[in-house]
This record gives sequence, C-alpha cells and structure tokens, in this order.
Amino acid sequence: MAVPTVKLSSGYEMPLVGFGLWKVKNDTCADQIYNAIKAGYRCFDGACDYGNEVEAGQGVARAIKDGLVKREELFIVSKLWNSFHEGDKVEPICRKQLADWGVDYFDLYIVHFPVALKYVDPSVRYPPGWTSADDKIELANAPIHETWAAMESLVDKKLARSIGVSNFSSQLLMDLLRYARVRPATLQIEHHPYLTQTRLVEYAQKQGIAVTAYSSFGPLSFLELELKHARDTPPLFEHPVIKGLAEKYSRTPAQVLLRWATQRNIAVIPKSNDPTRLAQNLQVTDFDLEKSELEAISALDKGLRFNDPVAYGMDIPIF
Repeated sequence: MAVPTVKLSSGYEMPLVGFGLWKVKNDTCADQIYNAIKAGYRCFDGACDYGNEVEAGQGVARAIKDGLVKREELFIVSKLWNSFHEGDKVEPICRKQLADWGVDYFDLYIVHFPVALKYVDPSVRYPPGWTSADDKIELANAPIHETWAAMESLVDKKLARSIGVSNFSSQLLMDLLRYARVRPATLQIEHHPYLTQTRLVEYAQKQGIAVTAYSSFGPLSFLELELKHARDTPPLFEHPVIKGLAEKYSRTPAQVLLRWATQRNIAVIPKSNDPTRLAQNLQVTDFDLEKSELEAISALDKGLRFNDPVAYGMDIPIF
C-alpha cells in the first residue's frame, strides 16, 4: 500500500507516515532501517543527536544495493544540533551528516531546537549532546536569523531539498517568517492527545508549514528515560477512549493514535522493531475516525509535555 504524502512548500512530497530513529540502538539500526524499507517505509527521520546516522546509512545502502528501493524513492530527514548554530558551522556539519548517511542530499534538514549552544568540535565529542567540551551547558550567541541564512544556503547548494524547524513556538515561527528567504517546509513538535498544541498546529498549517508529530504515543516514549511524570501518567494505549475506538474499528490503540494525527494532515514518525507492529503503524490511513471521535481524543489534552530540557535538570526553559 502506497503511503499518502503531504505537499511541502518547497514543492516536494513528504510521506505522511515515516520511521523515527530516536533511541534506535546502534547495533540494530541498520537492520531496522532495512526491514522498515522492506515493509514499505520510505521516510526516515534521523538526527545528529541520535548518534546512529552511520548505521542508518548502512541500512539504506544495503536496501539500495539489494534493489529494494532507489535513493530518489526515499525521503531522508536529519537535524542540525544546537552546537552548530553559528553560520559557519552549519554547512560543515551537514556535509559530515550526509557522509555518515552515505547520501548526497537530505530531503529535509531541520533545526532541532531553537537554542544555540557553544560549539563542540566533532573530533572532540560526537554527537556533542547538551554540554560543552568542559561538560557545562554554555549558550552561544548565534541568533536564529544567522542559523536560518546558513540553512538556506544548504538549499542553494542542493545539500538539502527542504529545510524546517523543530520545537519552535508560534512566536518564533512568526519571527522566522518575517525574514526567511526559503520558508520552513515543516515544523516537528511533540504532539499526542495529552499535548495537542492546537493553536501552534493551526497557525503552522495556515502558513503552509507541514506539521510532523513526534512521540505520538505520549508517555510511552519516555519511560526508559526514567522521567517521573511519564511513569505517573496513565498510558494512552490503556485509556478508555483510545481502547474503545480500537475495539470499534478492529485496530490497535497505536493505529488509532496515529490515525488521529494523520487524519488531521499531521505526519507521524513511529518506530518499532516488531515486524507486526512495523506493518500496523504504516496502515493508519485506510480508515477514518468520525469528527466526534477526533474531538473526543483531542479532549484528552492535559498540556503535558515530556520532551522538555527542564525535566532533565537543564536550565533551558524554551517551552
């Protein structure tokens, strides 16, 4: 089954369902990519910070070599980490990430967080994480307009077909759109029924910016990080509203959650190492929830954010 796509402002088409590489282990990453391609996935969402881009590229290369897919049939996403926001650091790190993936261009390259950290040379530590070479959280002085101008040059040089942002607020988008020569094609945000971010989603979509949801299953994505409020939050898979709809449509709770997003034209990037769930997560555009059911899921909103630097003890209150 072909996966529906969303048309980006750059003119390219992005699959509405992709495979997210956050927390995919290095020793299984290549196989997971390969198996996901076999299952029908064409969009892969990676990042410098995930530390598995070399292995992801190995999985892609094997799939191409075996004739499963052509490079132009894939939509490969990566992200600019916080330590490389200064204008002269953007292109070099993008080229390193391309080399790690073993590709000539990214279909989409995203500013990971709206915060600039002190530069850490990749030869010193890679990926650098949130701290400087002195193991401290140190901010850099690069404003977003400096970073964005360098991102635009990646498009000019055909290193990235589309560029976007992640974890930006409406206010930051408003500011960015005032001066952007190349408009952001996508906004990637934490988005699940406990954190609907309705105004942000509506604003982005009105501006022609496609929205991608990460952590579509809410607290489940954060249990292994030992985040207390994730452990204390009722799992979405077990919520009566979600379970009831799963039973009604003979679907899994995961499929219901993913359909809630995709039916509202929000792209999703779930992952799984289980072949059955891998296939199920891709089959979330062949049924429709009723309007009242979409609203019932949205009504579960608690404004509950899990991916927040402050929750991990960092004094970076960006949300």
